[in-house]
Amino acid sequence: MVHDDKEREDEVDMVVAAEHVKPRHISIMRRHAGGLICLAIKNEISVKLGLTYMHDMLQRLSNITPLFSKLAYGKAPYGDRPSFSISINHHDTYTGVTDIDRALTINKMSEVCKNINSTGLADFATNFHAPGHVPILIASKSLQERAGHTELCVYLMDLAGLTPAVAICEMLDSCNYRSLSVEKAKKYASKSGIPILEANQLKNVQTSVTASRIS
Repeated sequence: MVHDDKEREDEVDMVVAAEHVKPRHISIMRRHAGGLICLAIKNEISVKLGLTYMHDMLQRLSNITPLFSKLAYGKAPYGDRPSFSISINHHDTYTGVTDIDRALTINKMSEVCKNINSTGLADFATNFHAPGHVPILIASKSLQERAGHTELCVYLMDLAGLTPAVAICEMLDSCNYRSLSVEKAKKYASKSGIPILEANQLKNVQTSVTASRIS
């Protein structure tokens, strides 16, 4: 679980490495977290796949449909532009929305990301279709550029030596219909045996790694 800054969304996301996602993980995210289950990928991978942000796609289409320019304008209340790109399903899914189907799409997409310098691009073009039931989020190039859950969780995968693709889902509170508070999230984390990280912990690691590379 990852908590971003209080000055930003002040939300906690449940996180699973895409290459290890199983249907039971999607079920837990759906029932215990309750937010939108997305797949965040590293910026370099999105460039190689030719994926762009949805707000950029809408802006380009505004010449055809002027309304799109209004829909794509501006930032979220917490100060960032959304990291959403397209949504996908793997060809082997049926409806695409079941726990089994979403786990398959996410797991297979992690293979695309892992093999991006070899068979990944051809695999993506051949075995996926859009729109689907798994939204792709594109991380910015660094935490200095943007430090949302998308970037924090992709960076966490890098630190762990895993494929930089990660399933994330906001944790919601069914009692007050808002985001789950950090206090409640920590209780859930303790009860469930799930580590919870703060944004500053990941930022500090990146700063230390960057400084060591420079020196």
